[in-house]
Amino acid sequence: MALMDITVIPLDHSRGSLSGFVASLQELLAASGCRYSLHDMGTTVEGSVDELFDLARQLHEHSFSQGGRRVYTVMKIDDRRDREVHLGEKTASVKAKIGSSSGLQE
Repeated sequence: MALMDITVIPLDHSRGSLSGFVASLQELLAASGCRYSLHDMGTTVEGSVDELFDLARQLHEHSFSQGGRRVYTVMKIDDRRDREVHLGEKTASVKAKIGSSSGLQE
């Protein structure tokens, strides 16, 4: 398994809020069957590298299918081949190392 962090931004969007657009992307993510977690600056998705690249293309193309003319997509993929990684393990590892007195917020 690999992890992908992705943010898709329609640059020709006329309204200030993108929450409706992000909600429509979440529907595509739910239909993908991949585990994912929405956060304030994007979405993290767990899956095989092939699944993640295919899903990134679908998410990127979604704005064009809705009449958009310009889309900015940022994605990062962490593909670890020495062991399986899963959604939430990285943050859990950091939290375990720094303890509860760190002030780290959920």
